[in-house]
Amino acid sequence: MTVLEVIKRSTPFLAQKGVESPRLQVELLLAHALKLPRLQLYLNFERVLADAELETLRTLVKRRGQREPLQHILGSVSFCGLELAVSSDVLIPRPETELLAERAWNFLNLNPSGSPGTQPAGCHALDFGTGSGCLAIAIAVKSPGARLVALDVSAAALSVARANAERHQVSDRLQFLESQGFTALPEGSAFDLIVSNPPYIPSGDIAALPPEVRDHDPRLALDGGADGLDFYRRLAAEAGAFLRPAGRMMLEFGDGQSETLRALLANAGWQVESVENDYSGRARILVLGR
Repeated sequence: MTVLEVIKRSTPFLAQKGVESPRLQVELLLAHALKLPRLQLYLNFERVLADAELETLRTLVKRRGQREPLQHILGSVSFCGLELAVSSDVLIPRPETELLAERAWNFLNLNPSGSPGTQPAGCHALDFGTGSGCLAIAIAVKSPGARLVALDVSAAALSVARANAERHQVSDRLQFLESQGFTALPEGSAFDLIVSNPPYIPSGDIAALPPEVRDHDPRLALDGGADGLDFYRRLAAEAGAFLRPAGRMMLEFGDGQSETLRALLANAGWQVESVENDYSGRARILVLGR
C-alpha cells in the first residue's frame, strides 16, 4: 500500500469516529510513523510502506480513532516554537496560552522605564500551576535574565515539567515546587510577575467536553469548582502578598468569565490593566496590578 492509499483509506475512518481534520491527523500520524516531515509525504505519495510500517500506522490510527489526543500519541506538542513532552499527567498546552506566554516575556523584557532594553538583574517570575512547564519554560527561554519558580500540586506533572526544562536547558533558572497553592514558597518570596493558566472549567461542564479533553487531560487541570472560579478566588486573595509593588499578575480564563473575574479581582484590591483577546477574538487574558 502506498502513502497516498494509506491517507485515502484512513481519513474516512477517523472522520467516522468524529475526529476533526481527519486527513491532517492521518498525515501527522503517518509522518511520525515514517520519521519524515509531514510535507515530505507529498513528495513520496507513491512510496510503498513496509509491513512493519503499516502495522505501526494501523496502531496509531486506531488509537486516534478511540479519541486519544494526537499529542499523547506523538508524545509531544509545539508551544511557542518549543517541543515539549506531554502525557496524561499534564494538560496539553493550547495555542491561546502562547499569547499569555508572549505577554509575560514581553513584560519581563522591559527595563524599569518601560522601554525595550536589557532586562533588569534579579527579575523573578512565578508560574502558578505549571503543568507541563510550558509557560515557565517559554518565559525562561525568551527572557534569559529571568529566574522563575513553578508551582504545581501534582508530583507527576512536575516530573514532566522538569524533563522539559532540562531539554531546553533552562533548569538552572527554574525551580519547581510541589505545592498546595502558595504554601511551598519560602517566607519573603517576591516576584515581578505572577502568571497562571489555572483550571477554569465548571465541574458540571466537564462531562460535556470532547473525549480528548474529558478522558485524557487530568481533571486536576480542568476542574475549577462549581462556577469555574475557585482558583481565581485564591489568586485574588493570596497572590498579592508575593507580588512586588510594580509587578503584574497575568491570568488566562475561560469563555464568558471576563466580567465576573474583573469584579472579583477588583473587590480584592486588584487593578485591571487590560483584558486581551485570543486568536478568535474572545477575551482570554487579564493583566493586573495592585
